[in-house]
Order: sequence, then structure tokens, then C-alpha cells
Amino acid sequence: MNVIDRRAVSTLARTLVIPAALAALAVTAPQAAAHTELDTSSPGANATLAGLPPRVTLTFSDAMTQKYAKVAVTAPDGKSATTGEPQVAGNAVTLALNTESSSGRYTVGYRVVSADGHPVSGSYTFTVKATDSPSPSPRETRSASAPTEKPEADKAGEESSGLGVTMLIGAGVLTVAVAAAGGLGARRRRAGHGQ
Repeated sequence: MNVIDRRAVSTLARTLVIPAALAALAVTAPQAAAHTELDTSSPGANATLAGLPPRVTLTFSDAMTQKYAKVAVTAPDGKSATTGEPQVAGNAVTLALNTESSSGRYTVGYRVVSADGHPVSGSYTFTVKATDSPSPSPRETRSASAPTEKPEADKAGEESSGLGVTMLIGAGVLTVAVAAAGGLGARRRRAGHGQ
């Protein structure tokens, strides 16, 4: 009878404890990002500038690869306004511009691939006013799809508290499963001894 009790406890452990532990791990594991997105751009989309800035900088939600970073800036006359190739530094892709280009509407087009293989493409425009009309300086804008950023300290606090809560929930589920398995095993042993 004692052998049957061990088998029952072992079966119960496999059916309750292992799935509970896997569920706890799934809850506490970081969520994978679905897609890489453009977070910020400088100059920003629809910006109006007094002069052409020395570079365009695009910042993405994931690290980029140098090999597959393609960025083009087209001047109002349809010609390229760039001087060189895009440079990648982590999440940022930078492209130098010919600051002597004329005023008018510029188009920034990009097709990049993140380090984990997600392709991202898109375009936007900004305008450079003639030098005799005053205008705001270049500004950085967020992509329309990007949420408002919180200070790093707030994000770190939220991430750590969220992780702490999910770890506590996972530990609670695991504790209940182990207690249930132990209680069932003790009950079966008592039943086998006639108590």
C-alpha cells in the first residue's frame, strides 16, 4: 500500500507542481517585443527649421545593424541631401547632411533591420525655411506610435515592482501546489494505515 501512496504523490506532483512552476516562470519572464519601431527622430516629422541641420538621427526601440541600415534624405529639388553613409550606434542611426542645400520640404526615408532581424521602414517630411524668415530651431519629436517616455527612475521602479508582484504570485501558486501535494500524500498514507 505504501508503494501506491508514493506513486499517487509522485503523479500528483507531476500534474500540479510542474505546471504550476512552469506557469510561474511564464508569468515572471520578460515579454518579448513584437516589433521594432521608430521612437524618435531629429529633426522631427513636420518640423519647420531655420536651416538644414548637420545630420538626421533616427532612434529605434531596438539595436540596429550597420549592414542593413538604409536612410535617404531627399532635397526639395529631388536630389540627395546627404554626405556619406548612415552610421549605427546601438538604437540610433545617423546620416550626415549637406547643410548648403536649399530651403523647402525634405523627405526622410528609412529601411533598417534590428539586430534581432526585425525590418522597419517608413518616411516623414520636415521643412527648411528661407534664411530671411525666422523659425524655431531643430527639435526632436516622438513617433506617433511611441508612448510618452517616463523618467528612467520611474521606469525602473515600475519594472522592479511589476516583476516583484509577478514573482510573489508565482511563488504563492507554487507553495499552494506543494502544500496540496503534501496534504494529499499524507491523507492517502493515513487512509492506507486505516486511520
